[in-house]
Amino acid sequence: MIRVGLRMLLGDRTKLFGLIFGVAFSTLLICQQTSIFFGLLARASSVVNDVREASVWVMDPSVQTIEVPYPLRDTELGRVRGIEGVQWAVPFFKAQVIVRTRAGRLENGVLLGIDDASLVGVPDEFLQGSIEDLSRPDAIAMNPAGFRLLFPGEQPVLGREIEINDRRARIAAIVDASAAFTSNLTIYTRYSLATQYTNNGRNELSFVLARPAPGLEPERIAQRIAARTGLKAVTTEEFRLESILYILKTTGIPVSFGTVVLLGAIIGVAIVGLTFHQFVSDNLKQYAALKAIGIRNGRLLGMTLAQAAFVGAIGYGFGLAAAAAFFHFTAPVDALRGFHLYPEVAVAVAGAAALIVLASTVLSLKRVLVVDPATVFRG
Repeated sequence: MIRVGLRMLLGDRTKLFGLIFGVAFSTLLICQQTSIFFGLLARASSVVNDVREASVWVMDPSVQTIEVPYPLRDTELGRVRGIEGVQWAVPFFKAQVIVRTRAGRLENGVLLGIDDASLVGVPDEFLQGSIEDLSRPDAIAMNPAGFRLLFPGEQPVLGREIEINDRRARIAAIVDASAAFTSNLTIYTRYSLATQYTNNGRNELSFVLARPAPGLEPERIAQRIAARTGLKAVTTEEFRLESILYILKTTGIPVSFGTVVLLGAIIGVAIVGLTFHQFVSDNLKQYAALKAIGIRNGRLLGMTLAQAAFVGAIGYGFGLAAAAAFFHFTAPVDALRGFHLYPEVAVAVAGAAALIVLASTVLSLKRVLVVDPATVFRG
């Protein structure tokens, strides 16, 4: 019976292609939009992710995300360092800055200031130069995407000079920093230089990065710091989650992407449902003939579901391949750097595609089950 059903389906190529297109389009749209959504959420905590040495973040109690820091008094650093169980604590600075090239090109960037002595907070992978190069006068490290943004058509090279808020800076290293949420340009420099570039006022310390002594849990040290200083102290994982939740709660990103995904599912159901309904209507005499020779509803139901599974599997395969091709060919684009097709999304969309096909098939099953065998003898 399954073979008969597939022959019926393959015999009507136009509707077969329409069914496959409906499933493929929904799969492509849902996979692409969902993966981009999770990619944006990952960007919301990219700065936190790149600071691998610290396990506790200390900040003003009002801070909810890494993207909106509130300055602390410089004396807070000494208070954190003096708490029992803290192995080390270093300053960390974050600000939005205006960057200007010698050619007059202006761009907005993220400036991150790290401890002058330990240089804690820089990503591990240096593409050019080394972490020691940041100790030079006016030295900064920049991500490759930021360099290409400032110098279009050029490959990253060391020694170029730029201006940060009208102060000179020299590119001493190229570092593989994660894509940031607010800008494609990320700059690392020493804390002392970062505060000179911004000149924010009396209070300049954005965060204190700390690490507990061996054998102590970060959660315990975070609670101790919060109790002793009155500041907010959380673990790296907690701060990462808070930064993501802030984006979910305060922006329209979830609604926008959720709407597109929902529309993709609705369009898929509409295309597949209407096309399959037309297919059943056009082949109603064949179904009646099968009933006339004694085929029961249960076997007809199985045949119809096999047809739907055949269409769903092929459509899902094409849609998934198209989504993977999109992320593959856009990988070199700096604006889309870091976006990729998540395996978890592909698995979840497989279930969604199955539901779309099943929901669409249910709309047509009634006509198959109630068809009168005598239909085959009518003109």
